[in-house]
Amino acid sequence: MADSFDYDLFVIGAGSGGVRAARIASGFGARVAVAEEYRVGGTCVIRGCVPKKLMVYASHFAEEFEMAKGFGWTVGETSFDWPAFIKAKDKEIDRLNGAYINTLNNAKVEIMMGRAVITGPHEVTLGDKVVTAKTILIATGGTPTKPDIPGAEHAITSNEAFHLPDLPDHVVVVGGGYIAVEFAGIFNGMGAKVTQLYRGDQILRGFDGDIRSRLATEMTGKGIDLRLNTNVTAIEKTATGVRLTLTDGSTLDAGAVMFATGRKPHTDNLGLRKAGVALDDAGGVIVDKYGRTTNPAIYAVGDVTNRIALTPVAIKEGHAFALTLYGNAPTAPEHDAVPTAVFSQPPIGTVGLSEEDAAAKGHDVAVYVSDFRPMKQTLAGGSERAFMKLVVDKKTDKVLGAHMIGADAAEIIQGIGIAVKAGLTKADFDRTVAVHPSAAEEFVLMRTPRSN
Repeated sequence: MADSFDYDLFVIGAGSGGVRAARIASGFGARVAVAEEYRVGGTCVIRGCVPKKLMVYASHFAEEFEMAKGFGWTVGETSFDWPAFIKAKDKEIDRLNGAYINTLNNAKVEIMMGRAVITGPHEVTLGDKVVTAKTILIATGGTPTKPDIPGAEHAITSNEAFHLPDLPDHVVVVGGGYIAVEFAGIFNGMGAKVTQLYRGDQILRGFDGDIRSRLATEMTGKGIDLRLNTNVTAIEKTATGVRLTLTDGSTLDAGAVMFATGRKPHTDNLGLRKAGVALDDAGGVIVDKYGRTTNPAIYAVGDVTNRIALTPVAIKEGHAFALTLYGNAPTAPEHDAVPTAVFSQPPIGTVGLSEEDAAAKGHDVAVYVSDFRPMKQTLAGGSERAFMKLVVDKKTDKVLGAHMIGADAAEIIQGIGIAVKAGLTKADFDRTVAVHPSAAEEFVLMRTPRSN
């Protein structure tokens, strides 16, 4: 390692990708420091997927209490205490924040709290402190965006949603992506009236078409007022919350409005352009397959690269970066067939190509589907349905994509993701013995392709 620098590696951002890169690099003998301007753990742990999943758990109980009657349980009067939940959630996030700090300390990685800016070819400045490093890794993640409309300052994003002092009686969620549908389900399950506005024709753009329409149907069935082809043009603060002006000229009053209309790479004012680091039109850091930027001394991983904004992907990229630079094992992380979940209500699990994408790529596909009401729903008198889908290349019999909406979709798709990543065929699925009774067994029981 080069002794002419203060550090071999300086990581800007202590989120999932940055922490993994720092820890692995240090394990190979590199002298590593990490700078973090907010809290160690990053978006996912502090104000992203972890607290959001805790919210999803909390929001499910009202439905579970109702279903319990069908199984012979007598459930008394129930109520939801938002401040009590937020207190418990914050305690768990504090614990995880401490665990991440301990992980870095145990790996002998120096933690520097503060905003780091690149001020030279191998130089980083934090306040009045200047340090040098042979290699700099950008792992600053992403941040929510708001549209440029009058009164946008009166709206919240997912960042603020985790810290509201009280649960609003009526929440308007603006957006149609996974964060929007997840928070719409959360607020609805906790007892708030929810209106979701989306400017497009259908929610979850980019997902399989059948899954998109299924979720829209289920969400409206659970009481969410989903309005498509509708957007907000202005926001006014009122004595009881906010008043929204919509694209059709009408107004809508609510206790709060949350924008979930996208995230952008967190690259502002980091000194990247001055350091010769090229950015794309969205502000994302442009990297090669090993994470190297247009400055050979600077690398980037995670959401800041504007590729696949998922925590496990950032971790893979961070690990691959450390292997490449410090483990004598050049590793390019793969970004195909990445399984993912949307913790909507009901949840979605998906991996590989959608039916639409497969056709666009020139595949002649056979589509297998299973549509049913799960056992738990039938006894409880519920109406929620499960839907599973396999997209198969007719020529090779390879399973190109698997998609599911229904209870436990996230847990089920992880195993299916291994099969799709391995390139298994429909015949391989067919040869697999079903786990019965389960919803997951449908993935190996679909025998007849859909006719259309």
